[in-house]
Amino acid sequence: MTDRNDTYVSPLEGRYASREMRELFSAQRKFSTWRRLWLALAESQKALGLDISDAQVRQLREHLDEIDFAVASEYEKKLRHDVMAHIHAYGDAAPEARAIIHLGATSQYVGCNTDLITMREGLEILRGRLVNVIDAMAAFAEKHRELPCLGFTHYQPAQMVTVGKRATLWCADFIRDLRDLEYRLEGLEFRGAKGTTGTQASFLALFDGDHERVKALDRMVAERMGFGKLAAVTGQTYSRKVDAAIAAVLAGIGASVHKLCNDIRLLANLKEMEEPFETSQVGSSAMAYKRNPMRCERATALSRFLMDVSMSPLHTFAEQWFERTLDDSANKRLAISECFLAADAVLLIALNVASGLVVYPAVIAAHIAAELPFMASENILMAAVRAGGDRQDLHERIRRHSLAAAEQVKQHGRANDLIDRLQGDEAFAGLDFQKLLDPAAFVGRAPQQVDEFIESEVGPIRKQYAGLLGQKSELSV
Repeated sequence: MTDRNDTYVSPLEGRYASREMRELFSAQRKFSTWRRLWLALAESQKALGLDISDAQVRQLREHLDEIDFAVASEYEKKLRHDVMAHIHAYGDAAPEARAIIHLGATSQYVGCNTDLITMREGLEILRGRLVNVIDAMAAFAEKHRELPCLGFTHYQPAQMVTVGKRATLWCADFIRDLRDLEYRLEGLEFRGAKGTTGTQASFLALFDGDHERVKALDRMVAERMGFGKLAAVTGQTYSRKVDAAIAAVLAGIGASVHKLCNDIRLLANLKEMEEPFETSQVGSSAMAYKRNPMRCERATALSRFLMDVSMSPLHTFAEQWFERTLDDSANKRLAISECFLAADAVLLIALNVASGLVVYPAVIAAHIAAELPFMASENILMAAVRAGGDRQDLHERIRRHSLAAAEQVKQHGRANDLIDRLQGDEAFAGLDFQKLLDPAAFVGRAPQQVDEFIESEVGPIRKQYAGLLGQKSELSV
């Protein structure tokens, strides 16, 4: 929790997102990355023959993280330009290197490249979260692979599934999110040293028209910042479609969390399953008995925000004119950071919930018992036919008994007595009703599907990301 109580603080910062993600989008990380980019540029330019001394490079390296924000703020008030303000502040800290800081670069050399570096690291954090959610959900599915429960279509009782099989549906969506994230992470391109409008004209002038050294500078800076891929062409900025595509992946994560948590909220109402509930947790300030699904409610709320804000980068991309307009800047500062912080927050909740889900088999069994007689009627019909009965006569008898039993349930609130009625009908005498009403006979291949899913889909992820497994999610509120 934040100690800043006299000014507005985004709830994503103060309540929901992890310290790791908050630090990633901090001013300290942003502007120290700017300095690392200026250092990479100077080192590369020196290696390619520009007149830059060892002492200048050394001074730049010595002051990467010692940022005087007060000085930078004063410069920005005067200059009305954040990049120039930090160039001057860096120059004050490294006076010998002042003349070569930002040499040949445009503001978006630090702006765009820092954003790409930040998003890359943010995706890596979220990848770890996703892997652990997948692992926890798969463990839950495996534990309950055989536990029959009612399936629901249209939120009406349908053919039975198992608790574990249902969990694989949630898990499979997170795996799709992981694959989308991996695709964007693997394909992320560095903007590099492209100059004011992307033509590299300023660098071409610095290197006296030597195109090969200009191209080498671009590659060297990218490599120094850990990027193997470099954008072939840019305007003043990298294409904002990159932001839109990444935001779409984060929105997909939000949608998966929303689906999971909505399902759990519905199951909590049925008292079949609940999110973790701590010993001292209060469900309601008025109704002391309540166990509200507050984690899942929070997750769906934040997921809606994430899905909504993720559209903003798409509008920003569409709005860019020619090589670049500045109306992307203020929007981008808000939308990208909030997308990452919100995605981080909802995955932390999803991991917390998936790691502590509580199942109530007795309630599930009671719900099955209320519906199974209707579901089993076709099996009972076939067994009676095989025992020598007339199919049409048997069908009519089951129809009449079913209507009568349904009336008892719907009109009088009584238990479903269809089986008692059928057992009392001489046409169904001799049938093994206990065997015909075994819930395990109605779940199809659900247990085997759980096993196959974990082996084919989850197993490789666990193996690939073994080093990321084991994260815990302790929520701050």
